[in-house]
Amino acid sequence: MGQKELLDNIEKALDEIRPYLLTDGGDISFVSLEENVVNIKFHGACIGCKVNQMTLTNGVEATIKKYAPQIEKVVEVK
Repeated sequence: MGQKELLDNIEKALDEIRPYLLTDGGDISFVSLEENVVNIKFHGACIGCKVNQMTLTNGVEATIKKYAPQIEKVVEVK
């Protein structure tokens, strides 16, 4: 899988997750990809939310890995 296809798949994964976050007044954006680690940023109600680490691991990371299995980790940047 080429770099562009990988980035497209990451965006597809975020597009799948985004409606759930928007429902709760939050959002998510892609920041960067560094050696199979995806950096994301939460927005709105997701900032400081008590369950955002669970959402990050069980929702965001799992969905991105579904689209791009070579991704090892998803990290939130502040």
